[in-house]
Amino acid sequence: MASATQMPAPVCLIENSPRKGLVVQQEALQVLSEIPQPVVVVGITGLYRTGKSYLMNRLAGQRKGFSMGSGVQAHTKGIWMWCVPHPCRPGHTLVLLDSEGLGDVKKGDTKNDTWIFVLTVLLSSTLIYNSKGSIDQRAVEELYYVMKLTERVKVKAGLEEREDGLEEAGQLVPFLPTFVWAVRDFTLQLEKDGEEISEDEYLEDALELEAGDSPETQRCNQPRECIRQSFPHRKCFIFDQPASRSDLVRLEELQDDEMSHEFQQQVEKFCRHIWEKSPPKTIPGGRILTGNLLGKLAETYVEAIESGAVPCLESAVQALAEMENTAAVKEAVTLYRDLMEQRAKLPTETVEEFLELHSQCEQEALELFRKRAFEEGMSQFQAELKRQVEEVKEKFCTGNEEASRAKCEGALRKLFQDIERRLHDGVYSVVGGSGLFKADLLALEKNYWEMPGKGVKAAAVLEKFLKDIEAVTTVILTVDQSLKDKEEELKRAQQQHEKAEQEWKKKMKIHIAVSIGFGVLSIAVPPLRALRFFKLLL
Repeated sequence: MASATQMPAPVCLIENSPRKGLVVQQEALQVLSEIPQPVVVVGITGLYRTGKSYLMNRLAGQRKGFSMGSGVQAHTKGIWMWCVPHPCRPGHTLVLLDSEGLGDVKKGDTKNDTWIFVLTVLLSSTLIYNSKGSIDQRAVEELYYVMKLTERVKVKAGLEEREDGLEEAGQLVPFLPTFVWAVRDFTLQLEKDGEEISEDEYLEDALELEAGDSPETQRCNQPRECIRQSFPHRKCFIFDQPASRSDLVRLEELQDDEMSHEFQQQVEKFCRHIWEKSPPKTIPGGRILTGNLLGKLAETYVEAIESGAVPCLESAVQALAEMENTAAVKEAVTLYRDLMEQRAKLPTETVEEFLELHSQCEQEALELFRKRAFEEGMSQFQAELKRQVEEVKEKFCTGNEEASRAKCEGALRKLFQDIERRLHDGVYSVVGGSGLFKADLLALEKNYWEMPGKGVKAAAVLEKFLKDIEAVTTVILTVDQSLKDKEEELKRAQQQHEKAEQEWKKKMKIHIAVSIGFGVLSIAVPPLRALRFFKLLL
């Protein structure tokens, strides 16, 4: 990421080209896009050849940088920008805008001078108006004339202008910067009614309204009232002539001992005030701009001007809000995705665990979005953020299920290997084999459930597995039943055989007649026994 310290010299922010008109320079936009910090934007404007660039170089902590020139023609063209680390606000960047001087009589077409001033005013958080001599009625009227250029912008879309071309008083103020009047080559005494006054009191006295309601008084008061209303926060600095007239042409080369001591003190006091008091650039609603947003705001204003439309400040802010909120949604969705990828150890053990992880990552994404997003249209963009997060969540949910399914299927394949070997070896092709098979399946299920990290598809994958091997189970049951039936058949045949043998043995018995006292007894004896009997008689 680029740092302001990598910007050794100013670059053109908005070119004022007679042929192309106003053009925002991509080099400057690239510099601003790489500044994520809040920016304090100090712009300077005023008549040409009044020494504006010298003050801006000193604010940058340098003697050289912004082109000063030495002739009688305006030297700065368009708006030039110099970004430096803020000397008093850590974490902020000081953006200095040196604008093309007004009133160059050598320019044939001064149309864009108006817009250069307006853009400097609208982009700055502190505006320095640089003039020479003193703050008299003429100087007030010159600033008033310049300020009337802001009538070329509209605050609200569709707002009807008044007959005098002005919008409702005070509507423009939230868009305007704090104001510093720098009076160069001041030769008067800071006194009023014989008493010494401060520089701020000098400015306030110059802007004080005269009593009365005559046309002449009203003409005198009108520019003063305009300046007072436009810049409720204002400050004044006076500067002595820095050196002799002959040395002014090489002012940036002069050493301290060649310059007026009073001028050096005045410049130091001026710089200290700008560094310490200039606020960060904000837009209505209190939104502080980063360098990136400042660049987008400049583009929005210039696009409106070049389109020929009257720039509308409210519309510009809305356009900026839409761009930033769109970017905020994208950044928040990216954060959600990154957090899920970093933290999700897929598969999660339960759906609840996954949803808890999702909730934590979504909350962090929402917090990032709310920090970056503009209030304008935030609810609409927050709804879009939730929709996109939900899409990413569904992808992670699918990935979680697939990871669980893959792990569970792998575990079951491994556990089933022993059973497969037994099937191949015919262990289950015996009477009672189905019982052995069921026992092994129960052991497989037990080992499966004891394995950690199976994820949300554990039950579903097991159910499918058992369903897939139903055919094997059926075959084993069928074989087992067939073997049982055969065994029963053999048993019955054996029994029938034994019964037949018994019958035969009965039929083969020998009847022996034994004479006893009262008659003859016939005894059936098996042949072997009869043989033994006859042997006994012999």
